[in-house]
Amino acid sequence: MRAVRISPSRDVLRAGLTLTPHHDAPVIPPSAMRVLDATVNRTTRSGVVLDPDQCLSVFEGLKTLTTWAAYQCFEEREKGSLVPGKGADLTVLAADPLQAPPWELHRIEVVETLKEGR
Repeated sequence: MRAVRISPSRDVLRAGLTLTPHHDAPVIPPSAMRVLDATVNRTTRSGVVLDPDQCLSVFEGLKTLTTWAAYQCFEEREKGSLVPGKGADLTVLAADPLQAPPWELHRIEVVETLKEGR
């Protein structure tokens, strides 16, 4: 199955690069938590794990959605991490993804989002 080698995230990090994940919107509705789940667990909807050696930690998965995403867009000086002087858009989650079992990531609900103070 060729899909096993899709998005070889761990190999990218081993090569000293950063990465950002992707999703198939508009084929399926976008969901950052599903993207995080796929980056960390690499499990298909039918339960097949695609090359477990390519899985990232939850912390690394969060970086793909925040600091590394800002870097990829040349916006790391303005966003991507919470430091004085940067924009502070936030997502409030129902649970801490760093404390949750990795296989439960896609079930963590987004409670609220704050964009530009609203």
